[in-house]
Amino acid sequence: QVQLVESGGGLVQPGGSLRLSCAASGRIFSVNVMGWYRQAPGKSRELVAVMTAGGTTKYADDVKGRFTISRDNDKNTVSLQMNNLKPEDTAIYYCTYELGKVPTPRPAYWGQGTQVSVSS
Repeated sequence: QVQLVESGGGLVQPGGSLRLSCAASGRIFSVNVMGWYRQAPGKSRELVAVMTAGGTTKYADDVKGRFTISRDNDKNTVSLQMNNLKPEDTAIYYCTYELGKVPTPRPAYWGQGTQVSVSS
């Protein structure tokens, strides 16, 4: 089993920034993919950004250039720096973890989620 604990959500004005962090613990293997998904009210969960242990990244089109994912393999952590936030970024953000070298549509492990609200 893998446990994921997120932190860093909150309320921010449009154009502002937030940084989300996630720490993984438990049965961690070195070959894995960690990342972030989000779910807005009334919408399905969607990929935001994921990153393999080797450093390959994948971003949703609407966050490219604004969000940056990073990770520390030694500490089993992943972070998401979110800049120039927009109201449409409002959602619950979930940290994810899965084994392997390539992200799949359904990561095996999910955190409890952290709320990000963008509003003036």
